[in-house]
Amino acid sequence: MPLFWKPYTSDVTNFIEQLKAARPTLEQEQAAGRALLWDKRIDRDAEAEYSDARVPQQAYVYQTKGQ
Repeated sequence: MPLFWKPYTSDVTNFIEQLKAARPTLEQEQAAGRALLWDKRIDRDAEAEYSDARVPQQAYVYQTKGQ
């Protein structure tokens, strides 16, 4: 190992570090975007009703019931 060895960083890592340096609010923007779609409270009663009302799918969906 050379005396002045520099650890390797990939091109992707360099790109992400440059992006974060250019846009310091990037992580807050990502968290806000995630909160729009994913960070939601789940209504357990509604989920139970949905699962109770579910109709099981037949084995072959394109077959008619009369055959």
